[in-house]
Amino acid sequence: MNRIMAGLAALLFTIAGSSVAPVPVRAAVAENSSTSEDLRTVGYRGYRVTVPQTWRIVDLTDNQDACVRFDLPTVYLGHPGDGSSCPAHLVGRTAGLVVEPLEAVPVDRLPPDTATTAPGTAAPSAPWSRDDSLRFAVRDAGVLVTAAHTPVTEPLVRRILATATLGPDAKPAAPTALPGTGSAPGAGTRRTPLVAAGPQPGTYTGRGFDTCTAPSQSTMDTWRASSPYRAVGVYISGANRSCAQPNLTANWVSNQTANGWRLIPIELGRQAPCSTRYSLLMSSDPTTARAQGSTAATSAVGAAQALGIPAGSAIYNDIEAYPSNASCRAAVLSFLSGWTNTLHAYGYLAGVYSSGASGITDVAGAYDDPSYTRVDHIWFAWWNNVANTDAGPYVPAAYWADHQRLHQYAGDVYETWGGVQIRIDRNYLDVSTGADPPAWSSTVDNTTSGRFTASANWGTSSYSGQRFGADYRFANPTPTSDVAWYRVAIPETATYEVAVWYPANPEYNDSTPYIVAATGGNRTVRVDQRVNGGQWVPLGVFTLAAGDANRVGVSRWTAGTGYVMADAVRITRRVTTITTSGAVSLR
Repeated sequence: MNRIMAGLAALLFTIAGSSVAPVPVRAAVAENSSTSEDLRTVGYRGYRVTVPQTWRIVDLTDNQDACVRFDLPTVYLGHPGDGSSCPAHLVGRTAGLVVEPLEAVPVDRLPPDTATTAPGTAAPSAPWSRDDSLRFAVRDAGVLVTAAHTPVTEPLVRRILATATLGPDAKPAAPTALPGTGSAPGAGTRRTPLVAAGPQPGTYTGRGFDTCTAPSQSTMDTWRASSPYRAVGVYISGANRSCAQPNLTANWVSNQTANGWRLIPIELGRQAPCSTRYSLLMSSDPTTARAQGSTAATSAVGAAQALGIPAGSAIYNDIEAYPSNASCRAAVLSFLSGWTNTLHAYGYLAGVYSSGASGITDVAGAYDDPSYTRVDHIWFAWWNNVANTDAGPYVPAAYWADHQRLHQYAGDVYETWGGVQIRIDRNYLDVSTGADPPAWSSTVDNTTSGRFTASANWGTSSYSGQRFGADYRFANPTPTSDVAWYRVAIPETATYEVAVWYPANPEYNDSTPYIVAATGGNRTVRVDQRVNGGQWVPLGVFTLAAGDANRVGVSRWTAGTGYVMADAVRITRRVTTITTSGAVSLR
């Protein structure tokens, strides 16, 4: 085991060292720490975990202003601060852990499907990853553990978590502090999702800022009263985000927009294939890159919907500066085409943030190229200290001229308003977003007359408060074909969004196969029904043929464990048209 963990430590250090350089930090080795040649065991409130010797250990109790950042492999102990000390433009992630007191975590940071360890254990047997993080409550130590990772480092982070043990000083959390508590496991009432006050950033001309971590409520209130800014960029998704987001919840989003703030939602994921600074890159093959852009859009929409950022909003893909060449340019433009097409299908507008000299120059060069789909908004980094939306030599004035521009005109600067200081990037916006209702939508529940069929093997239950309608259907997995089908009359052959609703429970199936009867043949999408229950979960965008037929099925044929759920499906069509100005409207 020691040899295995030593190899793990060396591998993690290699990954981290390839993308970032270590910086001085005030590190505190926590209670009950022990060290070896390659490893150290860190203890906090009786929760103990073994990490590589090279990882930083930061005690947030003694260092409340520390930036919780994941571009440097670190264990953070204690409750994160407001993030005001974080550099505004951190990009890139390796891995890291945050271990904090469970009683200090706001309720809206603990969704109902947050895992909780069994008595006497320090980690769930197979914690799921949401938004490139593993999160679970350790009941016998009274702590919440958040483990950040990338697709590359996720297996290694899981192996580190598997080393966790409980010390004799562990004190159980009060039952009321545990997530998901109620009259029975999985019980509870369906909550009405909080939503932003309209599409974001809406119609707005003026100053805005972005920073690595969404600021605390008190900071936002102070800056709202005293600063010239009325828009704020927030990193909602993407595996290249460096900073923790302890404040960013649906409640935070609802509060800010109710107070008059405009939000700039940002996805920070795959970077250009020719980038020399990052390890998570898009493919250099244009076809694969286009598919990766579509996948990124689906993930970003899921994050936006979880935060209450509605359709009609723009989401901006952050592609950092890169040394452009012909093949790299083709990959980036293909990636953004997939990004744009899929966001349009979900009813969102597509934006791109990049350096004026690389990504923005490349999208401007393809403005009228029919091989690529044009993004709706451009957000260009040109640090000329001029607060306007003139892109100078990078973009002709006639391009994206209909309230479709954001300009980052200064970067990584300190500003203080009302006595509260943040490190920010400065922006100027001239934008307009919004969408008409869907052109067509149909929802089918398991109780919809003549629209749902299932064998006698599918039982009926109203146990979970996360259900859609009066009840839902459930069945044990089996290695045979026994599909519960939803029948939908499609008005015409076109592209449609397919979303599903189900109750979630840690004991339900972690690999439920949904079958979509698309024009090119059946497509199977597997969904973890242990998480994201009680809301619409998008399966993707598919071309469906006109006519009345079985469209979406739930199969029992899965290697996953736990009951398979069949509750409701929704199929939506949105029509995208191009106006004479080049702007995109969704109808």
